[in-house]
Amino acid sequence: MTATATTDLVTHYINGTWTTDWAGLTNELRNPATGQVTGRVALAGLDEVDRAVAAARAAFETYSHTTIADRVAMFSRIAAEFTRRAEDMAIAVTTDMGIPIAGSRIAVGAAILQFTSMIDTLPGYPFHDVAGDHIIDKDPVGVAALIPPWNYPSLQMAEKVAPALAAGCTVILKPAEIVSHAGEVFAQIMDAAGVPAGVFNLLVGKGSTVGTALSKHPGVDMVAFTGSTDVGIQVQKDAADTVKRVSQELGGKSAHIVLPDADLDLAVTTAVNGVMSNSGQTCAAPTRTLVPAPLLDDFLRRVKSAVDGLTVGDPMKEVDLGPVANQTQWHTVQDYIQIGLDEGATLITGGPGKPDPTASGWYVRPTVFADVTNNMRIAREEIFGPVMSVITYTGIDDAIRIANDSEYGLAGYVTGEDTDQAKRVAARIRAGQVVVNAVTPNLFAPFGGYKHSGNGRIWGTAGLEEYLETKAIVGQI
Repeated sequence: MTATATTDLVTHYINGTWTTDWAGLTNELRNPATGQVTGRVALAGLDEVDRAVAAARAAFETYSHTTIADRVAMFSRIAAEFTRRAEDMAIAVTTDMGIPIAGSRIAVGAAILQFTSMIDTLPGYPFHDVAGDHIIDKDPVGVAALIPPWNYPSLQMAEKVAPALAAGCTVILKPAEIVSHAGEVFAQIMDAAGVPAGVFNLLVGKGSTVGTALSKHPGVDMVAFTGSTDVGIQVQKDAADTVKRVSQELGGKSAHIVLPDADLDLAVTTAVNGVMSNSGQTCAAPTRTLVPAPLLDDFLRRVKSAVDGLTVGDPMKEVDLGPVANQTQWHTVQDYIQIGLDEGATLITGGPGKPDPTASGWYVRPTVFADVTNNMRIAREEIFGPVMSVITYTGIDDAIRIANDSEYGLAGYVTGEDTDQAKRVAARIRAGQVVVNAVTPNLFAPFGGYKHSGNGRIWGTAGLEEYLETKAIVGQI
């Protein structure tokens, strides 16, 4: 990784400066591919939270009144600097959490698109609209605390920061502790792009301390959180006493319905790429693959061949899967693989342990289970690892019933030759974004959850509107 402004100690960026004033507590950062220490992170405390909130509140008074042209110009500088630092960010992400470098580069490109898309969106957005006998103004919510997860850090930081700043909010970004190097590079980009002091602030540290304090803080007007459902519920509770807005993208257990007329090669590509990419650490992964019983044997044969052909190894090389992000996640995935075996699912490929038992990193064997029923834990609980559950169905109504029989509703996938039928099936799936005959979600369409998968939206115009309040001006206008 290239040298950074704070050498091996990641600190905090508050009011336009890297602070050296912190409580003195640190945690080690480790590369999940090797177990080696890559640096230390200073743990923010309540004093740092108060300082960051104060800086953001002071900056809001001016920044919220900047013109659209001013914000577009700032976003152009951010996009240019992000592009210049793209490889630094990709290396930081891969070092922090183990995604293969090729995937990290793709995610960095998607992060840059979050800023360039706002450049396109802002000039035409109706922030001030005369609607007959009244005026509708869209005002920034205020100070936004942004708490993204660790699994796609460059994109998930950008997908929160870009719309918040576009709306006129000032922000405090608290990245997940284990991806603090990526957070540091992000803050360096914002600093180099000339984002005004206090408009963007970075706090690094534990969610239990910093995240909780931001969620409860009376000076914070909004919290945008992405992470597990359990933590999201706690964020909502912590924010309740100050009646702040909470936007959340939470867990998922998405279904992929393979229709009877599906192109099985496309279905297998969707299933394998969707579940196995980033070692299964994707909230929208189609981890429940629903296949008509007559196609099951052919589908499993193709899936096994595809999964057995995946390479697992050093994420800085050309591999399909790197490690999972840390030791805790590795043990969680191992536990679920054993649960699948204990529940009576049939192991098609993969299984417990590491692909190479001598490897020092937290590598997982890509695993596929068949003979899964929708009441098994591996079909109901988010594993966040490269584990696919294949479930058979008897008819379209049965497939939709199984797909919707989940406490989650983040994403859905449908593969079928008859696109009209595929779209009708997609319309019946209770999820925030449904992908038809494709592998990846659309970064410009609204994305978010039904049910326990969340209550807000990211990406595109819908993402911008999360950070806006609606004001009506009426009377003699």
